[in-house]
Amino acid sequence: QVHLVESGGGLVQPGGSLRLSCAASGSVNSINAMGWYRQAPGKQRELVASITTIYTINESDSVRGRFTISRDNAKNTVYLQMNSLKPEDTAVYYCHYADSLYDYWGQGTQVTVSS
Repeated sequence: QVHLVESGGGLVQPGGSLRLSCAASGSVNSINAMGWYRQAPGKQRELVASITTIYTINESDSVRGRFTISRDNAKNTVYLQMNSLKPEDTAVYYCHYADSLYDYWGQGTQVTVSS
């Protein structure tokens, strides 16, 4: 069992920045990927970015160049630095971890980009 706790969401103006954190606890194996998904109202959940322990990164085209994912294996924590935020980035952001059997999700953190 793995437990994920996100933090760092909030309200920010267009062009601003936020940093999300997700701490994993339990049976965490650093070889597995961790990442971030988001879900806007009325839309499907979509991948934002994911990172493996060898630091290969998978990013959505919509955030490439603006968002940066990073990982601290010693702390079992994944971060999402979000810069140049746009109103269309408004969504609930979910931390994700997957092992060979299960997908684990955090409770979600709201990010609202609005003036």
